[in-house]
Amino acid sequence: MHGNLGNVLILMSVAVVAVWLFKRINLPPILAYLFCGILAGPDLLSLFEHPEDMQNFAELGIVFLLFSLGLEFSLPKMLAMRHLVFGVGLGQMLLTTLVFMAIAYLIGFDIKASLVIGGVVALSSTAIVIKQTSDLGILNTPRAQIAVSILLLQDLAVVPLLILVPLLAADSEQSLSIAISMAFLKGVLVVGILLSIGKWVLPKVFSEVARTRTDELFVLTTIMVALMAAGLAFSFGLSMALGAFLAGMMLGESQYKHQLEADIRPFRDILMGLFFITIGMRLELHNIPGQIHWALTGLVSIVILKVLLIRVSAWIFKLGSQDAWAAGIKLCQMGEFSFVIAALAVDHNLLTSEQGSLLLTIGVISMAFTPWLVDKSPVLAKALSPEPLPDCKGAEQLSSHDKELTDHVLIFGFGRVGQSVSRLLKIEAIPYMVVDADPTRVQESQSAGEPVYFGDVKQKDILRAVGIERAKLVLITFDQHDKAMAVIQLISSLYPDLPVVVRTRKDYRMDELLNAGATQVVPEIIEGSLMLVTQVLQMSGVPMSRILKRVRKERKGHYGNMHGFFPGETTEMDYVKQDKLEFMHAVILTASAFAVGKPLHILDTQRMRINIKGLRRDNNELSAPDGNIELLEGDVLVITGKPRRVERAERFLLEGN
Repeated sequence: MHGNLGNVLILMSVAVVAVWLFKRINLPPILAYLFCGILAGPDLLSLFEHPEDMQNFAELGIVFLLFSLGLEFSLPKMLAMRHLVFGVGLGQMLLTTLVFMAIAYLIGFDIKASLVIGGVVALSSTAIVIKQTSDLGILNTPRAQIAVSILLLQDLAVVPLLILVPLLAADSEQSLSIAISMAFLKGVLVVGILLSIGKWVLPKVFSEVARTRTDELFVLTTIMVALMAAGLAFSFGLSMALGAFLAGMMLGESQYKHQLEADIRPFRDILMGLFFITIGMRLELHNIPGQIHWALTGLVSIVILKVLLIRVSAWIFKLGSQDAWAAGIKLCQMGEFSFVIAALAVDHNLLTSEQGSLLLTIGVISMAFTPWLVDKSPVLAKALSPEPLPDCKGAEQLSSHDKELTDHVLIFGFGRVGQSVSRLLKIEAIPYMVVDADPTRVQESQSAGEPVYFGDVKQKDILRAVGIERAKLVLITFDQHDKAMAVIQLISSLYPDLPVVVRTRKDYRMDELLNAGATQVVPEIIEGSLMLVTQVLQMSGVPMSRILKRVRKERKGHYGNMHGFFPGETTEMDYVKQDKLEFMHAVILTASAFAVGKPLHILDTQRMRINIKGLRRDNNELSAPDGNIELLEGDVLVITGKPRRVERAERFLLEGN
């Protein structure tokens, strides 16, 4: 017992370090868990004599994963995307399964193993692709929607695959068609029972549980429902995952959906991690040297063929070529459920352990490249299909009216902000002209009669074509810092007296834009806070004249009083690591602090590059303390600046170094 406990602690320690390390290098946690399993496996540390004992417990991770998948399954969303899901998605699943099934059969696998291999390869990684596209902010683009639709169909296909694998392993004397028919009848019965319970019993149960206002009872009830549904399906000879999926699906439309998902997530993630660790233990490292050429050949073949097959499926349903190529590049890896199906096939002797290990090796390598492929998919798709630009006018094709404009506003970037500004300018009868680099947006805008032209505003010829020498103002609305800097510097060198207003989303690089030559920088988040303050002050009875004076003062001082904030758990740590945010921090001077008994000016804020926001003494706040004031024990000094500078200043105040 003590030995097992020590091994479990070693495994947990390795898992913690591996997940942290993989996240730092932008790889998914799934690969970290697989790596832990490889380390703990029989070829390396050999932490467990009987890994199959863990396997039984780890399978609960699949149960909870399918339960969560059922919760997220939305029939209305499925119907809204039915042309993509049941068109491109189903086409991809069938084409890929059949093609790789044929390849496996031709190289010597029997028909059952070939069918399993085809299904395994046809699946892609929902977890990695969805998270990566969401992080990049491209989830709502057409090409991402194609990928999501294919993933949705693949997730649905997992359930019949989980049912099919045990049936394929059944006694060969039994007709497969009879076995599938019996499984179908059992499935209909299980679905009927679960849907009936979900409609008439579970709402009353969860309503009663919710009235108790006891979090523990809600969590226990959620786990009980998932396991009971899985157990019911298992008792009928079906997959536990199927029962869990149906239980989640019937609760997915209830008012408790989000609470259920939040309750089940910790158990799901931990058990899923354990499941992938047990998968990693199956990787037979001693076979890799003899299989590496097959692994690399299989990897290249899978990536290329999956991209081509998704492109073919999209072509059948007349989707754009670039969007189709991009979706294919996003989905060319194997998925987390590929490991599940492969492990199940090994357990039922449809595949040997060496074959399962080979599939695992290919899957791990393909998933490792996925974040990079998702990020580069637009560039690669454009290279594969250099579509001609839509029929839109460039800046050199101005209308006769626009060629004669004077004292007009130039808007660079016609996204949400640029369009909002243009509407208000139109209401006030102020002439304006727009340059944007998105050909589709330009074409749409020109069709609507907007003075929008295609071009790259970093080029002098484009600026001159839109009459920058006659303009009264330039507004830069795109949130691309490096591009904005280049445009500002170009305008400043050509027309130094022309006002340039820059919209940026956050305020941490305002100084760079101002130093480059921007007349005014409008940080979206800070301005939103300023408008909120205006409403609060007005509703608090402060005269409007005083409010406007305060707002003007803040803008003139580059929002000095609005910089810096006290960090919390939800602070964007990526920006903290890059020193892009200004923190506020309260330094409490203890009796042994270096600064006690010394005047405030010893801090030397210019050298430290931090600001003093205030001094609190005996519960009284001095908002503008004099530099000669002597610091005392118990004083609280509020400072603001970049995180590292704040840390150095605190260390100096307390320790003197």
